[in-house]
Amino acid sequence: MKHLFYYHFRLLSILLAIFACIACGDDDDEANTTPAVQVTLRSQSISEGAEVEANATTELKLTYSVSIKVANAAAITLNGAVVAAQRNPQDVMGVIVPLTLKEGTTYTLTIPEGCIVANGDATASAPAFTLHFTTKAKPQPATGNIPAEPVTATTDEAKKLYTFFLNNYGKKVVSSVMANVNWNNECAEKVFKLTGKYPAMNCYDFIHICFSPANWIDYTKITPVQQWVNDGGLVQLMWHFNVPKSEGSTDVTCTPSETSFKAANALIDGTWENKWFYGQMDKVVATLLKLQEAGIAATWRPFHEAAGNATARQQASWTKAWFWWGYDGAQTYKKLWVAMYDYFQQKGVKNLIWIWTTQNYNGNSQQYNQDTDWYPGDQYVDIVARDLYGVNAAKNAQEYAEIQAQYPNKMVALGECGRGDGGEAGLIGDCFSQGALWSHFMVWYQGGQGSTDTMCSDAWWRDAMSNEYVITRDEVAF
Repeated sequence: MKHLFYYHFRLLSILLAIFACIACGDDDDEANTTPAVQVTLRSQSISEGAEVEANATTELKLTYSVSIKVANAAAITLNGAVVAAQRNPQDVMGVIVPLTLKEGTTYTLTIPEGCIVANGDATASAPAFTLHFTTKAKPQPATGNIPAEPVTATTDEAKKLYTFFLNNYGKKVVSSVMANVNWNNECAEKVFKLTGKYPAMNCYDFIHICFSPANWIDYTKITPVQQWVNDGGLVQLMWHFNVPKSEGSTDVTCTPSETSFKAANALIDGTWENKWFYGQMDKVVATLLKLQEAGIAATWRPFHEAAGNATARQQASWTKAWFWWGYDGAQTYKKLWVAMYDYFQQKGVKNLIWIWTTQNYNGNSQQYNQDTDWYPGDQYVDIVARDLYGVNAAKNAQEYAEIQAQYPNKMVALGECGRGDGGEAGLIGDCFSQGALWSHFMVWYQGGQGSTDTMCSDAWWRDAMSNEYVITRDEVAF
């Protein structure tokens, strides 16, 4: 009996040992199939539920806890379409997912489990990842009751020009470049050589009208402008209105500190300032009428940046207008504007779209008040412009919004732009996508920037002339 009990005890011990070995074996197998490395997501460049800029968001960056590789890129999708994800060449723990986004769209990006694995251990896989985000809606045309007709222009060409701007306002921005003053298209040609596209507009300045006609400048010959129009371009005109430094002087200037010319006297019959004022306008009118007879209309930007520094919140000896036409204050300035407007009307000039340039120094609204006291009035203005140099896209958008709110019945344009104290001008596509819905922009000349020798770099021009928002000369159609 004792021996039988011993036998059963021994058998039970052996069976328990066998079961224990089997159990241990199962544990070993489970341990062997559990990855030694855990792949977890550490950061992402677009957060869940974010709203992003479509044009500015070109990729999603993901960073994991270990060195990884993309094991199954074909399974990674954006709204159901495969996207070509790859490991970040600058970060062994990162993945880059390229994005091509449209405005006002909801997106879902999906990375199934097994797509991202540990480098050297394919069994260590990142969990499935899903990201939902949206893009900001496409900028809409500015609100307001903008007139369907220009304030004074009555020629068919001028009406068509105004309608072209109005139809594109808030949807696209018309490109323009300043001529290098001497009544030609040279800067536009440089832009074309660089980018393969011409700006839609070329801007000509009457700055040398007091010397014309001369062997180096003759505004009575409108061939450069005619050629530009024949090739499909739009015309922009402005005037740095030079005056003699003193009565009878042949030296001229726009700067008030360099001349005894008084703006207020220009409106008083019999003064030498009055004779010069109307004599120079007669010369400009003669060219304008030639353009009009040739069927050419233009935007017209006289007496620009009138307030200069005069609206500074902290007044000092230097807080004055920097052009003579603004130096005697807002009331005199407005009278000059109206005097020109009425005189052009009297002389039969009917082909101009009138642009007034508002100025609180370079858009610095923290240190400068708006120059609303200088505004000639809705009945004398078609478009309100601002000149900004070295101003980024966000600041462009702020300036645009402020001006449009102040002048809701007018289109708003970027009268001049380029490099400034703040550096390069904001990329025009970024400006537009962020809400600066400028009617047109005009890059200033002779800035020494790149191959165009304008105030914007080659990179800026390449971006502008290839941007979906920008109208180039080949896209002008009435």
